[in-house]
Amino acid sequence: MQENPPEKSEVYELKISKGNSLPFNAVKEHQIKGLLEAEKGLFHKISDSPIFHGNRMRFTKPKPFDCLFIFAISYVAILFYKPRKPKNIYLIKIKTFITEKENSNRKSLTELRAKKIADKIITI
Repeated sequence: MQENPPEKSEVYELKISKGNSLPFNAVKEHQIKGLLEAEKGLFHKISDSPIFHGNRMRFTKPKPFDCLFIFAISYVAILFYKPRKPKNIYLIKIKTFITEKENSNRKSLTELRAKKIADKIITI
């Protein structure tokens, strides 16, 4: 992303599948809600919590700023991992993902179908 940044703001829910499909329920309802909100305008406060959960020390990982308000294009980004093969990340717009989930006869999204409905494909 840093080598080829998007022209407009984008947000991503990142998923990886080590098989041939990704269950639709791998993208949780709160994640779908957040992606949809980002397209309308989303305020988010970055947590001041310690680096490690349960850590009693009072230091935090440095963060670039405290909060943000964004209008962004929202994607579910899926990497179907296959060792020693080129890696494709399929960027599927959240509304396309929701439509696919609601209309599919399957409980999961295959890589072949992801390739067909992806708005962008990034090879790494």
